[in-house]
Amino acid sequence: MTETEKEERRREKIAAEVTEDFERRREARRSVESGWLLNMNFFSGNQYCDISPAGGIVEEDKRFYWQSRRVFNHIAPTIDSRIAKLTNMRPRLRVKPFSDEEADVNAAKLSTGILDYVRERIRLDETEAKALLWSETCGCAFYKITWDRDGGRQVAVDGGLPVYEGEVSVTAVPPFEIFPDRMGAENIEELQSLIHAQAVPVAYIEEKFGVVLKGRKITELALTGYSEPSNGKNPALQTGGSHLPEQEGDSEILIERYSRPSAKEPDGRLEIVAGGKLLYLGPLPYLNGERGERRFPFVKQDCLRLPGAFFSGSIVDRLIPIQRAYNAVRNRKHEFLNRISMGVLTVEDGSVDADELAEEGLSPGKVLIYRQGGKPPEMLDCGSVPVEFAAEEEWLEREFVVVSGISDLSQNSTPSRVTSASGLQLLLSQDELRLAATAENVSDALRETGRQILRLYRQFAGSARLLTLTGKNKKTQVYYFNAADLAANDILFKSEEKDTPLERRETLMKLLEAGILTGKDGTLSEENRTRILEEFGFENYENSQDLSALHRTKAGEENLRLKSEDVSPDVYDDHALHVAEHVRFLLSEEFKKIESGELKQRYVSHIAEHKKMLREQEAEKNQ
Repeated sequence: MTETEKEERRREKIAAEVTEDFERRREARRSVESGWLLNMNFFSGNQYCDISPAGGIVEEDKRFYWQSRRVFNHIAPTIDSRIAKLTNMRPRLRVKPFSDEEADVNAAKLSTGILDYVRERIRLDETEAKALLWSETCGCAFYKITWDRDGGRQVAVDGGLPVYEGEVSVTAVPPFEIFPDRMGAENIEELQSLIHAQAVPVAYIEEKFGVVLKGRKITELALTGYSEPSNGKNPALQTGGSHLPEQEGDSEILIERYSRPSAKEPDGRLEIVAGGKLLYLGPLPYLNGERGERRFPFVKQDCLRLPGAFFSGSIVDRLIPIQRAYNAVRNRKHEFLNRISMGVLTVEDGSVDADELAEEGLSPGKVLIYRQGGKPPEMLDCGSVPVEFAAEEEWLEREFVVVSGISDLSQNSTPSRVTSASGLQLLLSQDELRLAATAENVSDALRETGRQILRLYRQFAGSARLLTLTGKNKKTQVYYFNAADLAANDILFKSEEKDTPLERRETLMKLLEAGILTGKDGTLSEENRTRILEEFGFENYENSQDLSALHRTKAGEENLRLKSEDVSPDVYDDHALHVAEHVRFLLSEEFKKIESGELKQRYVSHIAEHKKMLREQEAEKNQ
């Protein structure tokens, strides 16, 4: 056997082993998938179904043909309200410097700018919204953070083909595509390996890996543990929307197995298989660990964490029993009303044409002929609607509020039972407390996603990456930064919760009334005055920008120029501010790294000129 044949047999063996591993994990996850499918059916309004003993979703049959089976869906608006509330509570990531040193401050500023830049460029808000919908419906969702070499700006042309600078890519991955090696692991860090499987066209595989596959028709249940639809129907199609990749043409399941670094393989292992062929074999591609080690490029976002379970619970799981009871009460109530309004006839056998009466009923003006000497038909007294129906209906509506954590104030503009201002504020506060656990899970996932984004930039951005940021006073600043300047491991992430413009304005007015924004003399500085006017929408006052900020920016530019040349102060400089900025730079760790006698003397001479011009200005004022 030649070396080529040995290598080919080895690759076939690896592909077969990965495929078998995928099949085992798919079967082990089967019971969990049934719950996801049931949740999605209830969310979309198909609520007369259940999980069969063999797994899968089956439709529930009517007990009697005349039974009403309308759906009064409270789950969908409840999830919509939760998503709206969590979206409003979703943090904007800001990088806080680890210390007050100039290098840490600059690194934090640069990292924050990169996160804002990435958020707009790759539409990260849309990705977060998709992941939030998946986690609320099925219990968890995943972010996949990778580096796209064909993303970003075009920087060159090589052999007639464009060359791009590359860009980070963040995608929302539904739980149907994730297969852990242990269902009992509570987070990704406890896994030794993880499989990401998705249905893709064979044309994509040929383009990315150069391997031609025959392909096949992939159904929506291809990634689950079910080979055939339940009850003659595909449960996924009953949800009213596709939750799994649906490919009608030639497609194949792309299996990516990520293995954690070990003593045998210190860089980990990534195996990509499709159609029984090994497409890629190599180490984990990304240095996205806390200490620069290679880790899985996934972040898990949970709704309600469960002990000893990798896949978390969903609020829909808890709402389904209440929704079933609510549908039953409302339908039985409507059936009772139908009996009262339409009536129930008692007819003596043989006195009337029973078939005609059953078909046409008692229409207004109808002439009813009955047998002479027989008993005329009469209406059966059905009584009135029992008060228990209304009591049970109201109790179930309260149960929706208690279980979901969303009060009627969040779903209705006019709450039915609370009218006072203090009561309304209490309801809003309670909503935030009930959602605190889920909101913290979302924040944790976004913070870890931000860390991995910065680590990928540090690995792939290179030595001269262009970044455009908007600085103070709406001044656009263009940076060429080095990837080594990003020290994501030494930066603390600070989440800034989003609030409404009205809340910000009320906070500003309270701070102003408390005297916190004014100086010792009780006056409002020009900087604070400008910011308050802008917050209230008076953009016409933008020309009254804070001069002190402009002077500090100019002093920072002088600090950069003084590293290589002498710089003379200008007569219009605010010399006191310039002296403070130059002295701050001389005391920073950044200056200590480049300090030399000649460079220090250049800064000292520049500061002396500022002080001289400041004394001359003060002397002119005193004359």
